[in-house]
Amino acid sequence: MTRVGDEEPTGHARTDADVVVVIPTYNEALTLERTVSRLRTAVPTAHILIVDDGSPDGTGELADKMAARDSRIEVLHRAGKQGLGRAYVAGFGWALDRGFGYLVEMDADGSHQPEELPSLLAAAGNADLVLGSRYVPGGSVVNWPRRREVLSRGANTYTRFMLGLGVHDATSGFRVFSASALRTIDLASVASQGYCFQIDLAWRAVCAGLRVVEVPITFVEREQGESKMGTGIVKEAFLQVTRWGAGHRLRQVRSAVRAPAFRGNADES
Repeated sequence: MTRVGDEEPTGHARTDADVVVVIPTYNEALTLERTVSRLRTAVPTAHILIVDDGSPDGTGELADKMAARDSRIEVLHRAGKQGLGRAYVAGFGWALDRGFGYLVEMDADGSHQPEELPSLLAAAGNADLVLGSRYVPGGSVVNWPRRREVLSRGANTYTRFMLGLGVHDATSGFRVFSASALRTIDLASVASQGYCFQIDLAWRAVCAGLRVVEVPITFVEREQGESKMGTGIVKEAFLQVTRWGAGHRLRQVRSAVRAPAFRGNADES
């Protein structure tokens, strides 16, 4: 069960030095350095892992130069564009192997405001997963085309309906996981991408009984570079959520059908 906004403590202890921000990149040379600079100002002691998928625009080389100047920056180079979900899974695996306690998802393009990360990290002390949410009170979207916002809101509404997921922004890519949460949800079996990857991990967290909270953020449309969101990613999310939702509803029906039989047997005994 997800509990949004509940402030009961869970016993997590966090320091910024225990935090790694995983930033996947593909052709983000125009935005990466500025984003990392802002991040370093916002959370000075956090570690940063840049996961680059062989960007042809030189993003990987730029990341290496940044890492040479800053001992808290690491770069994971991958051969070719393999997708957002696989980039995060690779980055999370790297960070878990090195004992980090809190793992952050954040885009390189400036759409996620580094200055808001301290608020997400503060909430992480009382949660297993913190979602930076555009669609809770205080959250907002800036400079997005109307069509894109309608698509995003529609995807989240459909997800809540199909999965009974009690969060408002399951597609958000700005979030904080505790290490124990990621170990619980079986990263090795995650194969989804894009919107679907974000929904997948939130859904797994809820199904595992982990505590999920939402913190309002302001999402700002990128000013430089090109969006990686394509029709295929949207289609994948729609089809997968439909499959998950159908399975979820079927389990509910089976549970409801079995329950009277069990009560009847108990009455007869």
